[in-house]
Amino acid sequence: MRLIAENLGGERGGAAVFSGIGFALEAGQALVVTGPNGSGKSTLLRVVAGLLPKAEGRVLLEGGGEEFPSIASACHYLGHQNAMKTALSVTENLRFWREFHGEGRLDVEEALETVGLGGIGHLPFGYLSTGQRRRAAIAKLLVSHRPLWLLDEPTAGLDKASEERLAGLMTAHCADGGMVVAATHLPLGLEGAKALAMGEAFP
Repeated sequence: MRLIAENLGGERGGAAVFSGIGFALEAGQALVVTGPNGSGKSTLLRVVAGLLPKAEGRVLLEGGGEEFPSIASACHYLGHQNAMKTALSVTENLRFWREFHGEGRLDVEEALETVGLGGIGHLPFGYLSTGQRRRAAIAKLLVSHRPLWLLDEPTAGLDKASEERLAGLMTAHCADGGMVVAATHLPLGLEGAKALAMGEAFP
């Protein structure tokens, strides 16, 4: 499986944010995207995920077969928002995403244990701290199998121990043949990852 971007351009509010971006990832590889605020890191991830239209160029997934015929079918997208209903319990939220994405990996309680949230699945998501909310959102990556993880500032709100736990999860995902594209301001602990530095912010 390969993720390929060629001469990719993105816009925000009708204004160009970046152009001429290209990269290629093989199964088992990670790409860390860095750059100043406004340089287009988040926009790039949304374009790759298909959440925003491309301004130019192309992005495609090769080798996904019938199981993953498109990037949308192959990716988990973790944005700045955690995409959880505050009134539902943590377990109810994760069960929804597990059913929505299909093909379970870990069960919900196993996923919560893995991110250090064992025993709190009954609590409403809205009761959690900022760091706990982020860890619960990371658990979404574990309850269903998607080979491509698109992560926007995944360590936001995490303490040091949780950052290290996330680094281990990303490393294990790549070792299992997955791919990671992560936009970040902070080191992620991904050994051997490719790097993409976005340019200066457009005025």
